[in-house]
Amino acid sequence: MKRYVAPAVCVLLAYLALLGPFTRAMAQKPFEEKLGLVPNPKVLQVLLPDYQEMMAASIIGKVILYYGSLTGHLDQPGKVIYAADYPAMSRTVHAALRLDPYNMDGYYFGQAILAWDARQYQLASDLLEYGMQHRTWDWQLPFFAGFNYAYFLGDKEKAAQMYMRAGELSGSALFNKLAGRYLQESGQTQMAIDYLQTMLNSAHNPAVKKSLQVRIEAFQAVLLIEQARDRYTAAKGRAPDTLEALVAGGFLDTLPPDPYGGRFYLDQNQQVRTTSKFAFSSSPDSPDNAP
Repeated sequence: MKRYVAPAVCVLLAYLALLGPFTRAMAQKPFEEKLGLVPNPKVLQVLLPDYQEMMAASIIGKVILYYGSLTGHLDQPGKVIYAADYPAMSRTVHAALRLDPYNMDGYYFGQAILAWDARQYQLASDLLEYGMQHRTWDWQLPFFAGFNYAYFLGDKEKAAQMYMRAGELSGSALFNKLAGRYLQESGQTQMAIDYLQTMLNSAHNPAVKKSLQVRIEAFQAVLLIEQARDRYTAAKGRAPDTLEALVAGGFLDTLPPDPYGGRFYLDQNQQVRTTSKFAFSSSPDSPDNAP
C-alpha cells in the first residue's frame, strides 16, 4: 500500500500545479472557441423548425456560462476578471432571440450585461424594442427600455414613449406619471397634460386620481408660463432672463404656484423647471419622488 502513496502524492501535486494555468488558459480562450460555432438562425429555423425554443435556450445558456467563467468566484463574486468579448456575446444573444423571440432570459441578460457592464445602451435598447414586437403583453421590456433612454441616453421623448407603453400594459400609476414627466421635460407639456388627463379619466383609486390631478395642475402652471415666455420672446426678440420679467412686462398676471410647494424658474436652456421637481418633499417614499 505504501508504495502507491508516493506516486499518488506526485500525481496530486502535478494536478494542482497544472490546474491554475489550465483554468486561466480556458478563461482567456476566444469566445467562438469556447462556445463553438453558432449556425445562422435562418438555417436553424429551416432545419429544426420544431426545436427553435430549445436551441435558443441552449445558446443563451452557453453565453451565460461563458460570462460566468470570466467573473471572480468566492473572493470576488460577479466581478469580471477576464476580458469579455461583448460584441460576440451580443451577436450570439441576438441570434438566439431570432430563433425564439419570447425567451425572457435573453432580454434579462442583454439588459444586465449590455447596458450595465458593456455600456452598449442603444444596443441593449434595440434588443428590448425587438422583444416588444413579440412579447406584446410584457411591461418589463418597455420599462427597461424607458430606463435606458432616460438614465443612460438622455432621450426623454423616447423614455416617455417607453413608460407610456409600460403604463398601458401594467396599469401602474408610477409608469404613467413617469411618462408624463418625461413628456413635459422633453418640451411637450400639452401632450403630457392630455396624457395624464386620459389616465385620470380611467383611474378608479382615489389616491391615484388625486396624485394625477396634482400633477396635471402643476403641468398646467408650467404651460401657462411657457406660453408667456414664448410671447415675451416673440415681442422682445430675446428670451426673458427670469420669470419675474414676464410679470413685469405684462406677459403674465402673476406667477402660478407650484402645487408641490416648489418655485418655478427658468434653467439655462430657458426651460421651465421647479425646485420641487414635481414631488412633495414630505413624502420621500412617494412614487412622485421617482426619477
